[in-house]
This record gives sequence, C-alpha cells and structure tokens, in this order.
Amino acid sequence: MGRAPKCRPPNRPDSVRGMTASGTTASDPAANTPPGNGTSGGGGTESERTPGTGADAPAGAAPAPGGAPDTAAPEPPQAPVRMTAWVRGRVQGVGFRWFTRENALRIGGLDGFAVNLDDGRVQVVAEGSRQRCEALLEWLRTGDTPGRVDGVTEIWGSPRGGYSSFAIR
Repeated sequence: MGRAPKCRPPNRPDSVRGMTASGTTASDPAANTPPGNGTSGGGGTESERTPGTGADAPAGAAPAPGGAPDTAAPEPPQAPVRMTAWVRGRVQGVGFRWFTRENALRIGGLDGFAVNLDDGRVQVVAEGSRQRCEALLEWLRTGDTPGRVDGVTEIWGSPRGGYSSFAIR
C-alpha cells in the first residue's frame, strides 16, 4: 500500500489563498482536508477512523501508542520574514491603518507600517516571524476591519529591517 497523504496543519495556510482545488474556500473546514481524508471532504467513514486519534486510517489499523493523538515536536524558532500586502476595497478614510497597527501590536513581534496609496488601496508591510505575519494577514482578510475589504494580495520575502515598531505612514 502507498503512504497516506499528509495534511497541512491548520496553522500553516497554503501560500495561495482563496479557492482550493476542490472548490471550497480557505475558511471552509473542508478546505484543509484532502478529499477522502476527512469527514466533510468526502470518503471517510467512522469505521475507517483510528480509535483515539480522530484521524482516518485503513480499517483495522492499530491506534497510536497509548490511544492518544500523535503530537508533533514543537517547531524551532522561525527565521524572520517580510510580508507585503495590498488591501483593496473601501479602506481609506475609515481608520483602516490605525486598526491595522493596533492588530500588529496586539499580535506582537511585528515591525513595519501601513500606508495609503494613491489608487485607493492600503499597503501593509510587516516583518517578524512567518506565524505572526500570517496572523496579521488573516486579520486583514477575515477580521473585523473598518470599511470594506474586497481583496488582499501579498508577497513574501526576506526582511530588510530599519523599522523600530509598527507605524502609520
């Protein structure tokens, strides 16, 4: 038999967000489950689940030692990254940059800025761990933001430094 497909942990979203190959949205719980490997992704039945793990396995497979879920070792500290995002919609004149700064400070460990662009978008640059940058990006996309967000495009790169905190420009 072949190996079971690996699932991406929920705290590490795909680098391309939006619709998945199965046609679900990234916020849909089924979006993070490969077809045939979960309850709502299709294919898995209760009899195929490994007792005590909540994970799909071939029928008759033994549970994890001790019947407890497998736990991954903690990840090593992440190297800093730079996330640049462009937010489209009604995001100027509504306090969007202020709320973006407040959320970056709430998340902590992020330096950078938010600035209005001449074309009506807001540009957000954040440097810190990838996990913290992803938390800010998730808030930009789905959080309780002022105004209206029609879309967010981001790029990832190496940090350039030069920021002492998160600022509004």
